[in-house]
Amino acid sequence: MKRITILGSTGSIGRQTLEVCEWFGQRLQPQCLVACSNATLLAQQACKFQPQLIVLGDESQYRQLKECLGDYRGEVAVGRQAVIDAAASQSDMVLAAISGIAGLEPVMAAINAGNQLALANKESLVAGGQLVMAAIAKRNINLLPVDSEHSAIFQCLNGDNKDIEKLIITASGGPFRGWDRQRLQSVQPSDALKHPTWNMGAKVTIDSATLANKGLEVIEAHWLFDVDYSRIEVLVHKESLIHSMVQYCDGSIKAQIGPHDMRLPIQYALLYPERPANPTQRLDLAKIAALNFEQPDTDSFPALRLAFDASKAGNSFPAVFNGANEALVAAFLGGKIGFMDIAEGIEQALNKHQQWTLHDIDSVLAADSWAKDWVVREYLRRK
Repeated sequence: MKRITILGSTGSIGRQTLEVCEWFGQRLQPQCLVACSNATLLAQQACKFQPQLIVLGDESQYRQLKECLGDYRGEVAVGRQAVIDAAASQSDMVLAAISGIAGLEPVMAAINAGNQLALANKESLVAGGQLVMAAIAKRNINLLPVDSEHSAIFQCLNGDNKDIEKLIITASGGPFRGWDRQRLQSVQPSDALKHPTWNMGAKVTIDSATLANKGLEVIEAHWLFDVDYSRIEVLVHKESLIHSMVQYCDGSIKAQIGPHDMRLPIQYALLYPERPANPTQRLDLAKIAALNFEQPDTDSFPALRLAFDASKAGNSFPAVFNGANEALVAAFLGGKIGFMDIAEGIEQALNKHQQWTLHDIDSVLAADSWAKDWVVREYLRRK
């Protein structure tokens, strides 16, 4: 039996992780469930899976949580520190799926406690990659990527990072693939939330529509696989069946192909290196018939180019990119700005930022706070 702590159990990845746990019964035991604010769903999960501990980050929702707990017999804790403590509590694996920069401190707590890590929180590596990877090396932690693209690269490499010519990260292109800048000016949040292939949370779905998500994945891949940004490429693949590829120095390419089902990379991370059978639908390649590829349009979707710019500048710039993007996506979803304003705001934040070195978590969080404060104080005020 493998005891699992799930950080972000009520989000899309967390819910699917619990489905994977159900597939394999006692082999995967949810030991601790952590949610940020969805008290009702956390209570339902607690009653069903009976973990030893549940944690709710939002203390204001504690009363609602208690009212919904029914026959749950385990411990209950609330608050930000309780989330961090839960990540550091002993388990066989911590699956980190708290969205955004809020996931950084719990990720670091899990690593420093010596817990093995399945990572679905890409922002931890985007904003604090050097710190996270140094801590992993120091503790000799196994880091298993959960994002479908990085899981695909991990599977293609199979532990062998030699002779890589480049990594090819695939992108669906989102709901607006092929649109020009003029047409994108009229995009509404309801349009951007309709992803053509994946069912994800609102933030990730908007990031997919702007291609900011691919930029975040490029930075994550750099840290995960120790590959220079000049050897990481993004390729639009509308079918979303090839999840990423590795091209080697002899010209050969390995690709990982599978259904667009996040439960597969989740299972792979939780049970690595085993591949036990599961009830997912299999691909019918004859029915698919064709796979299409094209270069991303960084003129219409400049967030991807800006992510490369921020990554090459290094130090605090990736954290600023991430923080500004989080704030601007929230503003777009709230109807305060337009779709194209997301990338424009990111670019202006990067241009205004004065770089600093990231020494510790506080310096990473300071860069994130600077970016969010600048967006609210300067950019949104002008809108």
